[in-house]
Amino acid sequence: MSGSGNRSGPAREDSYVDQGQAIGARLARGDDSALEDAYAEYSGSLLAFLRRYVGVDEAEDVLQRTFLDVWRSAARYDPEQRFSTWLFTVAHRRAVDALRTRRHPVVDVESLRDLVGEDGRDTVDRYADAADVRTAVGRLPDHEREVIELAYFGELTQREIAVALDVPLGTVKARAARGTRRLGGLVARVAS
Repeated sequence: MSGSGNRSGPAREDSYVDQGQAIGARLARGDDSALEDAYAEYSGSLLAFLRRYVGVDEAEDVLQRTFLDVWRSAARYDPEQRFSTWLFTVAHRRAVDALRTRRHPVVDVESLRDLVGEDGRDTVDRYADAADVRTAVGRLPDHEREVIELAYFGELTQREIAVALDVPLGTVKARAARGTRRLGGLVARVAS
């Protein structure tokens, strides 16, 4: 997880804030590479989102239909809207379509209730936010990102992280505090 230096700074933060919107704007203009960039940036999060509702076997197909639909309806993307929210909304619709077209005589009501919530926006917003957080974590300096990933995704204690990284416990605490503050700033900038 070590890298080639500090990956933060004003230019990186600004590019993070505008990254999704820029992809959406390029996509709306018909830029082929924007679809590739959207896929590279969001396909993992979208696939996790889709697996929850349509299952592992069908999720890849629904993901492909999602990106096909994104390409076909790109001109309808509103640059005032968060790109990730728009993208997850399209995936949500494809997931509902997949559930409706199943050959099973009955669709599990709990699956639909979890998927749509009040009107589907709650779930879509949660997954869009999660994608933004994952992207923000990737923008942290390597030494801070490594501690955050081990703590939150690896579920290690700070003492275990210190042992794993062979650094003093105080260093882990400082990196975690700085990384968490920086992450909060990155995510807050996206939300505003």
